[in-house]
Amino acid sequence: MTDQPTTASPAATSPAATPSPLAQLPGAVGAPTAEHYGDPVAEQRALAAGRALVDLSDRGVVTLTGPDRLRLLDSLTSQSLAGLAPGSSAETLLLDPNGRIEHAMHVVDDGETAWLIVEGAAAPAVAAWFDRMRFMMQVEVVDASAEWAVIGAMAPADAEPSIPAAAPNGHALVWRDPWAAVQSGGWQYAAEAAHPAADYPAVELIVERAFLAELAGLARAGGVRLAGSLAAQALRVAAWRPRFAAEVDEKSIPHETDWLRSAVHLAKGCYRGQETVAKVHNLGRPPRRLVMLHLDGSDAQLPPAGATVHAADADRAEVGRITSVARHHELGPIALAIVKRSLDVTVPLVVPVDGVDIAAAQEVIVPPEAGQSAAVPRIPRLGAKSR
Repeated sequence: MTDQPTTASPAATSPAATPSPLAQLPGAVGAPTAEHYGDPVAEQRALAAGRALVDLSDRGVVTLTGPDRLRLLDSLTSQSLAGLAPGSSAETLLLDPNGRIEHAMHVVDDGETAWLIVEGAAAPAVAAWFDRMRFMMQVEVVDASAEWAVIGAMAPADAEPSIPAAAPNGHALVWRDPWAAVQSGGWQYAAEAAHPAADYPAVELIVERAFLAELAGLARAGGVRLAGSLAAQALRVAAWRPRFAAEVDEKSIPHETDWLRSAVHLAKGCYRGQETVAKVHNLGRPPRRLVMLHLDGSDAQLPPAGATVHAADADRAEVGRITSVARHHELGPIALAIVKRSLDVTVPLVVPVDGVDIAAAQEVIVPPEAGQSAAVPRIPRLGAKSR
């Protein structure tokens, strides 16, 4: 038996691959969830103002039920979850033994069950791995993606979303994104005092999958407004918010994307990958770093995710790659990119696309000097003379 999560591709009939009823509405473009409904910019403004919902039904939902559910999560993942109160939510990462990110999970507990929102294709692997790792613990693990779906919105803590979340055990299944502030036990590398995450009150509502058809009917009747995934992505990129499906590859560690601020507790007990997390944070430097790029929009062309980023000099050295790209209703064309840690923050950049160089201005998220946070005194070399 291996303790390594396996990768999984969504089957043609899985919830992650089946077109949502909300993607079959008039004007909807894209599947399995709609990229937009005809006016991406207006949808983005409505979503940012809390007046629209976004279909996230391509996400997966995994449930852990039983008295040991939070102890299991706490012992294996990066966040401190043993004391998570009913109705509360958190974010955690599953790391490999070398500290590389294998899965990101949005967790909400209702007092009976811990609900994990994950990337849709990852749900079977996440459920199977936790089921293998529970050993003698009293936990039942289920991939519940066929019965439950996710709807997104923007709603500050003092505001309620426009539709109710499910509450099968008396507590509404509302996941509030902790990215908005540095969490207890977390750490922020970004130097910005006014972090854009403060204006990103994202929530995810777990609803019965059958409710999607009812929600589609409400949308047709004008009872709710919908925004597409392009709108959600633009707000996420502007908030510097990493997503597993976009910013993570096989080499990613949490430090590179500033994920210590919301998904890692630096003072909790042992968990898989903890040694790397502590070593890089206290003594080392992350080998790469996340930046936001402000793109030249004069050619009305956006680079695709995966496009390479180059220094705009004679050597045109490749320095990174685009991970997410969007057209923001205020900032214009923007992108997140993973670049080499050593890249000078003042170097002009370009993104070549179909023979055209798109100029890109770098906005620092994770600075080159991130890490080495422990105040370790320097020990004089033997034989060195002191002054």
